[in-house]
Amino acid sequence: MAIIRVTEEDKSIQAEATGRLRDHFAAKSAELGRPCTFDVITYGCQLNESDSEKLSGMMLDMGLIANSGNRAPDVLVLNTCSVRENAEDRLFGNLGIYKTDKKNNRDMIIAVCGCMMKVPENVDRIRNSYPYVDLVFDPQQLHNFPFLLSKTLDSRRQNISVGDTDYIAEDNFYNIDRKRKFRALVPIMYGCNNFCTYCIVPYARGRERSRSFDEIMAELKTLADQGYKEVMLLGQNVNSYGKGNDDGKYFADIFEEACRISSFSRVRFMSSHPKDLNRRVIDIMAEYPNAEKHLHLALQSGSDAVLRRMNRPYTSREFFDIADLFRSRVPGGSLTTDIIVGFPGETEEDFVKTLEAVDHCKFDSAFTFQYSKRPGTPAASYEDQVPKDVVSGRFARLLELQNDYAYKSNLAKVGSEEEVLIEGASKQQPGIFTGRTISNHLVNFTIPGSMYNGNGDDLEGRLGMVRLETARPYSVDGSLMRFTDG
Repeated sequence: MAIIRVTEEDKSIQAEATGRLRDHFAAKSAELGRPCTFDVITYGCQLNESDSEKLSGMMLDMGLIANSGNRAPDVLVLNTCSVRENAEDRLFGNLGIYKTDKKNNRDMIIAVCGCMMKVPENVDRIRNSYPYVDLVFDPQQLHNFPFLLSKTLDSRRQNISVGDTDYIAEDNFYNIDRKRKFRALVPIMYGCNNFCTYCIVPYARGRERSRSFDEIMAELKTLADQGYKEVMLLGQNVNSYGKGNDDGKYFADIFEEACRISSFSRVRFMSSHPKDLNRRVIDIMAEYPNAEKHLHLALQSGSDAVLRRMNRPYTSREFFDIADLFRSRVPGGSLTTDIIVGFPGETEEDFVKTLEAVDHCKFDSAFTFQYSKRPGTPAASYEDQVPKDVVSGRFARLLELQNDYAYKSNLAKVGSEEEVLIEGASKQQPGIFTGRTISNHLVNFTIPGSMYNGNGDDLEGRLGMVRLETARPYSVDGSLMRFTDG
């Protein structure tokens, strides 16, 4: 499978297509007597969120404005995830709803992109059952969106663009419409070479491709100048960054250089694979005050036999060694993980070893999943699938254990005062604000009226010292003592 870096000529082609679209939507807006609008609905991980920010930026360049009313947008992009079955169910459920919108506005454009579009069964389903979808493209075609959209408008026929080429475009190729005032998502690499037997990502996102070190550094410096307080370095496996590049730079080099930018209050990264994480990364987390004291490291199973069937090339003992090193080098830090229950062939003995692993690591939080078949992966064809009722029973036992450790992690924070990076007002509780500590613990807090009486929109990205008073299973409650950023 070829890996091609997007060129200046490609950039020119997209700019030309953007210009044509700008003219088209300007004429359409004049005809309608209102601006043409767009919306992007995102399913899945932070990399999908980052892709959606790029798609939004491209549509702003086309002269569209973000949809904010009850009317359906003129251009709707659904950016999909194929990692979990429920994300696919949500997409196809929503597509039925948008059929009515398309009937009411035949000029509406509906595009579907993202990882699901690398699964042939999903593309065929859209082609055959959802003919009102105008455009389908895969993650590697993201840079090509203006050209594909222009082509779709010209032909007014369903345009499906899914291929076998792994493109990489540096992020300075895009006008990124960042959605958060305080946090910037910074992909440093794309794709995955691990081929875990349950995972579709290597097929959907392609082989590993690392951005250039200099381009990433330039982007980080720009973000610092723009006032961002937090950056999140992203990749399917950030710790394998640099393999195949010629400059001898690896993930620890990027992480440390980002931490040296003192105006960043938080430097985070997602996601890590146990086989690639080295001690230097943990040492940087311990050394730099703005390195988030949080390590997300996917265990998946505590059974070595299951790990082998998953094609996860480490043992539970090797995982424990990393977890123990992190706990010793980064006191007060949080360790989180992913765990799959009910992988094909998992026995009761295997599952008990997962419970024992949770007991050993005492994860501060965990994303726990019941195994679901992903079409196109080796595990989907394994004959020893675990019965659903057995999976559900084991999942409940795991949740009970892990939720107890998560609550204890939050309870340990009670009585302390910690600096919180404020994310804004709570959407569920009026008068409550939300943010996270340097260890990524979620904090909900109040602010005395004498200190602040706004709605929270202007607080996003500010720092404040919060007295932590009450623990909940998934968060800590407290009250703001003072702002710490002036």
